[in-house]
Amino acid sequence: MGAADSPKKQSHYHPPSSPRAAAFKFKLKMAAFVLLTNLLTFYFLASGPSRLDLGRLSLPIAWDTSLLAHLNSTRAHLADTHSRVSDLHRQLASSDSLVKALLAELARSRGRPHDGGDLPDEVKLAVAPHKLPLGYSPRMGSDMLHPPVGVACLRFKEELAQYMSYEVGGECPVDDVFAQRFLLKGCEPLPRRRCHPKSRAKYVEPTPFPQSLWTTPHDSSVVWDAYTCKSYKCLVDRNKQPGYFDCKDCFDLEGREKHRWMYDNGILDYGIDQVLATRPRGTVRIGLDIGGGSGTFAARMRERNVTIVTTTMNLDGPFNSFIASRGLISMHMSVSQRLPFFENTLDIVHSMHVLSNWIPDTMLEFTLYDIYRVLRPGGLFWLDHFFCEGPQLNGTYVPMMERVGFKKLRWNAGRKVDRGPQKNEWYFSALLEKPRT
Repeated sequence: MGAADSPKKQSHYHPPSSPRAAAFKFKLKMAAFVLLTNLLTFYFLASGPSRLDLGRLSLPIAWDTSLLAHLNSTRAHLADTHSRVSDLHRQLASSDSLVKALLAELARSRGRPHDGGDLPDEVKLAVAPHKLPLGYSPRMGSDMLHPPVGVACLRFKEELAQYMSYEVGGECPVDDVFAQRFLLKGCEPLPRRRCHPKSRAKYVEPTPFPQSLWTTPHDSSVVWDAYTCKSYKCLVDRNKQPGYFDCKDCFDLEGREKHRWMYDNGILDYGIDQVLATRPRGTVRIGLDIGGGSGTFAARMRERNVTIVTTTMNLDGPFNSFIASRGLISMHMSVSQRLPFFENTLDIVHSMHVLSNWIPDTMLEFTLYDIYRVLRPGGLFWLDHFFCEGPQLNGTYVPMMERVGFKKLRWNAGRKVDRGPQKNEWYFSALLEKPRT
C-alpha cells in the first residue's frame, strides 16, 4: 500500500502565533494589570489599609501567584507608609507645641532684644560678633569673634544704652556707681567702650615697693567723683564714725589691718604662717583672695613670696585703686562670675566674710565647685569667718562642703554674740584641701 493511499491521522499541532499577535496579547495583559493595580491603590488610599482583604475579593479574572504576591507587598508598604505618616503627624504636633512654648517664653522675657534693631549703633558694635579678617579659624571653630559680654546685659536695654552712650574717642562718663550696679545685675563682664576714663590732672607717682605695701596712697591716684569721701583721710576717719560702711576699717593701715592673720588663736582666727606650714616649704606660690577688701591678705602673702590676686568691688570706696597702689593685683569682679583661671592651677584660695549665707545656696555651691576646679591637687581653700545661723551650720553648709569633696584639715565654729546670744548667729572657719587623687 502506497503512501498516497494511507489514511490521514487527525493532527493536534497548532502553528505558533505571529510575533505581532503575541506582543499585542502581552500589552493587553499588562494594561489590565496596571489598571487593576491603580484601582486597588486608590481604594487603599481612600479607605485605609485595614479595609483590604485579598482573601474576600471576588475578582473576575484568574490570579497567578506572582500577581498576588506583588499586591500583598504593595499592601505591606502602604501600611508601613500610613504608620510613618502618623508618626510624622505626632512629631509635628510636638514640635509645634515646643515652638509655641519658646515663643511664649521669649515674649515674657523682659526687655530682651532679639535682633538688636532698637539698640544704638555703639551697642551693636560692642556686643555683636565680628568677622575674623583672616577667615575661618580651626582653633576657634568659627569665622566670627564673639565679645564675652554678660548675658544679662541684653536683658536691660535702657541701662545698656545708657552705659554705651558717649563720644567715641572722648572722655568716658564718670558713671562708676551706675556701671557697678549694672554689673551686679549680671552684666558681667561689662562691654568694652571706645572712650578714655577720667584721670587726675596732677597725678603723683606711686610709692616704691615694698614700702607701698603699708603706705596710704596719694589722693591723686583716685578719681573721687563716685564716692562719698573725697580723700583717703576721710576713709581712714570713717572707722571712728557711727553707721555701717562696707569694710569700714580696711583703709586704716595702722589699725586692725596691721595685725590681721599674724596670730593664730586656735579657734576662728587662723595665722598665715600656721596655714602655710601645712604645705611643704615654697609650694604655696600663687593664689586668689575672693572679696579681699583693701588687699591686706595679699600684702601679707607677698611678704612671704606668695602672689595673690584680689577680687573686690568698689562699694563707696576706691578698693581696686587702693590695692593697685599698694603694688598688688586687683580684679574688679563680683562673686557671681566664673573664676578666670584654668583648672588645677592655684595653690591657695582664701575668702573672708564674703562667702556667707547671704548667697543663695545653689549659687554658693556652684562657687565652691568653681574654687575646687581652679585649685591644684593638694591646694588649700581657706574659708575665713563664714557667717550663718545656727540651724544652717550642720543642716546646710557641712553637707554642702562634703558634696563638693574637700578634705578637712581644720574646722572651727564659734558663736557671734555682738548682737546678742538670742540671735543664734555663728561663724565657722575652715582649712580645706583639694584631694590629690
